[in-house]
Amino acid sequence: MVKIGSRSTTGWKATISVAMANYIEAGSIIAAASSLSLWQAYLHLNSVAIGLLSALSANAFGAAVGALLGGYLCDKYGRKFIYAYDLLLYMLGVLLIAFSFNLPMLLIGTIITGIAVGAGVPASWTYIAEEAPHEKRAAHVGTAQLAWSTGPALTFLLAVLLAPLGLLGSRIIFIHLLIIAFITWYIRQGLSESTLWKEEQEKAENNKGAQVVSKRSFKELFSLKMNRQALFLLVGIYLFWNLTAGAMGYFMPYIYEHVGGLSNVQANLLQVLLWGLTVATTFFVFMKLGDKYSRRFLFGLGAVMGIVAWLLLTFAAMNWFTLFAFVILWGSAAGFGAQAFYGLWASELFPTKYRAGAQGFMYFVVRTGIAIWSFLLPTIMDTLGFQVAGIVMIIFLVIHFIIGVILAPDTQGKSLRDIERERFGEELSDLSKKQA
Repeated sequence: MVKIGSRSTTGWKATISVAMANYIEAGSIIAAASSLSLWQAYLHLNSVAIGLLSALSANAFGAAVGALLGGYLCDKYGRKFIYAYDLLLYMLGVLLIAFSFNLPMLLIGTIITGIAVGAGVPASWTYIAEEAPHEKRAAHVGTAQLAWSTGPALTFLLAVLLAPLGLLGSRIIFIHLLIIAFITWYIRQGLSESTLWKEEQEKAENNKGAQVVSKRSFKELFSLKMNRQALFLLVGIYLFWNLTAGAMGYFMPYIYEHVGGLSNVQANLLQVLLWGLTVATTFFVFMKLGDKYSRRFLFGLGAVMGIVAWLLLTFAAMNWFTLFAFVILWGSAAGFGAQAFYGLWASELFPTKYRAGAQGFMYFVVRTGIAIWSFLLPTIMDTLGFQVAGIVMIIFLVIHFIIGVILAPDTQGKSLRDIERERFGEELSDLSKKQA
């Protein structure tokens, strides 16, 4: 529940206010991506500096560190605890970027922004899933994906409209993110705590104390077979998909311009179309069908469409037909692809007491992988060519497809409590004693 004065917001409105973490995260990535060439020209950056900015950004290692910390704090102090501070840190970061006049200032702002958005993501997905009706969980979790898609669509559109202003236009885009962040932070201050988390804390306090449980929970994440299986599935689909998608999020306008020969405005317009399609399929496919039809089929369909898109981009001539085919296929697939299902399954497959911590750990692993790949990618494209990079991206996508289709869980229509009982079979505390 959100309370502002005498007004209260529940249900979908509360879900949307929490989901805005994803708008802010994706908007930050795209604000940087759409202005990468402008910053390169203004600060005379080489490929190493560009790789460093990407690797430490909200798209990669900065978000990885933030998620690891945020997930732990979210389980220890509550889902709403993180909402009191993460966006204050975020606003500081985007202010530094908006007024940067040298590389160190831009780099520090990028790191701060990345940590802040990373901290908010596990809290967002966890809170939404725990408060959603179990028969509509995909629809509610899909709101986070919808916000994540809307952020890039609007940010790229702003980049097109403000293109005549050059780098000033990019600075204005970051100011727009600061304003959105402030409004979101203000609304969130009235959020009530997750009911499931409060119940878990009461249970822990009645047993051996929260601190002991917290330490034991971290061991359980790796010692229990069902957790290891979930980690393999979720890291497998999200890491390998994101090694392609994450690099795209930051470098696609750069690729359009430097490989395809497009102007900055043309590149950003293509991205507006791509993300617009993602918004549409998130709503009409994932949110409308994810609670009714086979999730394995939907995931597999999206994965195949993504692979075909990258086969075209890598091996066909990069003309307008190829670019439009790529944008239509990838943009549509992304709405019901790995990220949407990761957000859903990551909340379903772990117990309440370390649900956010598990997501923070996985997000850390995934974003660290993206950080390494993002640092290497500009140099690979400069030295070995785009086609070599494209072939590697296709391999990543094939791996994520195989893992997801084989291991997709049957959790549809079940409450989080029922899923936990079904997967673990007995009280986790008893399981821990047997593992010791």
